[in-house]
Amino acid sequence: MFIYLLGDSYFKWTTFFGVIFAFILTFAAISLAKAILPRDAGRAFAINGSKSVGKPRGAGLVFILTFVISTLLFVKINIEMCIYLCLIVFEMLSGYFDDASSKPWGELKKGIIDFVIALVCACTFLYFNPNTFTLAFFDKTITLNPIIYGILIIILIWASINVTNCSDGVDGLCGTLSIVTLSTTYILFHEIASSELQYRHCVIIMVVCLLAYLWFNSSPSQLLMGDAGSRAIGIFIAITFLKLHSPFLFIPMAIMLILDGGLGLVKLTIMRVFKTKNFMKNLRTPIHDHMRKNKTWSDTQVVTRFAIIQLIIALAVIYALV
Repeated sequence: MFIYLLGDSYFKWTTFFGVIFAFILTFAAISLAKAILPRDAGRAFAINGSKSVGKPRGAGLVFILTFVISTLLFVKINIEMCIYLCLIVFEMLSGYFDDASSKPWGELKKGIIDFVIALVCACTFLYFNPNTFTLAFFDKTITLNPIIYGILIIILIWASINVTNCSDGVDGLCGTLSIVTLSTTYILFHEIASSELQYRHCVIIMVVCLLAYLWFNSSPSQLLMGDAGSRAIGIFIAITFLKLHSPFLFIPMAIMLILDGGLGLVKLTIMRVFKTKNFMKNLRTPIHDHMRKNKTWSDTQVVTRFAIIQLIIALAVIYALV
């Protein structure tokens, strides 16, 4: 909004104040909301799950809303971006209602919601963007049939939502890995998707809102983002790689999220499909639980070491492409 009122000549100032505003608003909103958020009941099978009992849960409701408000105020948006913001809010609300429910929602219910949101997101993207993407490391542009590309987009969104959600089990882990991933895309937008610089500003605002959240969520945490935060972050990350027009960069640039949350999904799927209990039986999932239980890593070690690995890979990608 302010960029329209002040004009492009004040772009740097609106960007500067937008970042400061997003952090202060998120910090203040979380401080006030801690008393009214639903409380975590703990997870019976999670390592150190008892430590979360009684902590405010669902803080994602707060920082996603402050992200949307900050974006509307300080970023030049269009109809496409408005639809994405609505979808992020819908995903956040589905997670929040699950967080606040006395009985957790079933996988089928959440799966249907994710599919509908992913379908709308795919249709929106293909309506406003060409059905082409870049294989960044090979400098090749691929054009796909819109239906095939749409299916791939739905798979990307579903995967991103679920691996991010599964990684939210250690204080600061999901937020930190998401910040590393999004910060590196922020750098790459200028180099490989210069036509999408407005969306790039959304990325930095999300990073700032997550930093304000981490103020309270760093170990030992005062509150938890819950599904309200992790699922909304997941769809935002997926949209970010779509707008980067290089969706396969999601694999290296979010590899720790994929390994941490994704291996558990693979393990569960194979065990159910093939009716076996021996697949990866010596590997506890999510991987952060394996490291804490089997390798005796502390929560801080898990977050720091996972972030270091992701940062090294991200820097390698940047070095290769910039």
